[in-house]
Amino acid sequence: MSLNVLSTEESPRFRAFGPHHIEEVARRYGLPADALEAVRAVSQVLPFRVNEYVLTELVDWHRIPEDPIFQLVFPQRGMLDPAEVELLIDLGRRAGRKEIAAEVRRIRAGLNPHPSGQLQLNVPTLAEEQVAGLQHKYRETVLYFPSQGQTCHAYCTYCFRWAQFIGDADLRFAARGPEQLLAYLGRHPAVTDVLVTGGDPMVMSTERLRAHLEPLLSVDTVRTVRIGTKSVAYWPQRFVGDTDADDVLRLFEQVVASGRNLAVMAHFSHPRELETALARRALARIRATGALVYCQAPLIAHVNDDARTWADLWRGELASGAVPYYMFVERDTGPRQYFEVPLARAHRIFRDAYQQLPGLARTVRGPVMSTTPGKIVVDGVEETPQGRFLQLRMLQAREPSLVGRPFRALYSETAAWVDHLELDPSTPPDIAAAVGPATRQALSGAHG
Repeated sequence: MSLNVLSTEESPRFRAFGPHHIEEVARRYGLPADALEAVRAVSQVLPFRVNEYVLTELVDWHRIPEDPIFQLVFPQRGMLDPAEVELLIDLGRRAGRKEIAAEVRRIRAGLNPHPSGQLQLNVPTLAEEQVAGLQHKYRETVLYFPSQGQTCHAYCTYCFRWAQFIGDADLRFAARGPEQLLAYLGRHPAVTDVLVTGGDPMVMSTERLRAHLEPLLSVDTVRTVRIGTKSVAYWPQRFVGDTDADDVLRLFEQVVASGRNLAVMAHFSHPRELETALARRALARIRATGALVYCQAPLIAHVNDDARTWADLWRGELASGAVPYYMFVERDTGPRQYFEVPLARAHRIFRDAYQQLPGLARTVRGPVMSTTPGKIVVDGVEETPQGRFLQLRMLQAREPSLVGRPFRALYSETAAWVDHLELDPSTPPDIAAAVGPATRQALSGAHG
């Protein structure tokens, strides 16, 4: 890139609005009383955070509560059981903090805070001790959670990592520094990719981010550094007008100059997030460093559950020089019943959107479930004399021998996750053992 022309655009100082600011936001934007009551109650259970850019540039306040960005960032009444919402409202009027906190803990415990065996199966060990702030599920890739990056510029209501943000240390992945990561990489040379994730690493200052990225450049076996971030959508000023915006882009250049791929895994849930001049400018500056930008998001009801939205999103990503990468299925955690879309319908949405794309945008894959044994894509529907089946395939797997393997399940119009499906009896034994009903039920708890 060339940063000989530095960013001169002014950026407002970042300010987050959380549960204690709900009344202020309601007054500014005329939030109706019933919506305010729902946000106030549900945000006691699910994390809530928003900022000025999202409030002023992305939310369409003339369309609330149906507006997709409002649904994306503001907790809604339907995200919890109606009886639980009414109880929280009632307790808020008459009960003390301890009684409310006890009820909040009870509700959270039933929301499957760490799906797909993250705590039981993904946390690696070093010298027979668990390594804090790391997950290692797939042979080539390690996930790294820097403690200073375990928040976001704004929280998505569908976030499958909502448990990171509720202040419970027992549920939180966080590494104080890269020392254990480096030691682990030294003993696992098969790891070629490190995904720095959270939360959102881009909430960190450049100085702090550098302290986590630079040490990776001394590990020869690491060839790709990935950064998972929603910042381009929720705070593009991070790359355009913040005081250290140019510094972070120079850091990106440094990673690329080391001979490694730097992949910015950008989360865009709706085309509107790409439409602002700031977002487009941020993407252009990131790409000019030599970094690659890959885009992913889950298919979620109330926000993007139609083919036109996805086609517009993927075309917008391509026009910005980014690579459409994944359409995920909403995970079996948090307010899943509010956001989930049945797999058969999800495939129809994907297919109808995919058919509208030019060839260069057909890099996207989906709909994909990120499950305990690995990433499972719904490839289609098969009509046979024996009946209808969903065609499935392991895109990625905890057990490498399963990668790329097709299998199928009995067709269902209502199944929204792998543990709702009945596998074809002819499923190969190793795949059946990995994704079969007994394994699913054992690892998914109340959601099995």
